[in-house]
Amino acid sequence: MTDFTELTNRAREAAARAYAPYSKFQVGCALVTQAGGLFTGCNVENASYGLTICAERNAIFHAVASEGPQMRIASLAVIALGHEFPPCGACRQVIAEFAAPDAPVCFLQNGLLVAQTLAELLPSTFQL
Repeated sequence: MTDFTELTNRAREAAARAYAPYSKFQVGCALVTQAGGLFTGCNVENASYGLTICAERNAIFHAVASEGPQMRIASLAVIALGHEFPPCGACRQVIAEFAAPDAPVCFLQNGLLVAQTLAELLPSTFQL
């Protein structure tokens, strides 16, 4: 799926379900796997901030739970209601675990949908 409008709409729907009483940042993610699966996730905060899960990791973990450890991301979109930003560093590294460097990642920037490759977002991934 390269229809980023549909993917961002799914991410926006997921963001509306976020549990974000502390940061007030409602974030949603939608991704399509190479197998054709569509998965969404939202951020779920916790009073103990370290236990919070970002929308991107929530969606990725859902995809792995459904498709297994061989799951690979074909494309991903992230939307924050009322805000604009790309995935955080931790999420970029998790995306890198399950996506090729040329996988497109879409987010809002200056009111426009922007698609960058994972390699552009995280040029030096950690690898074992």
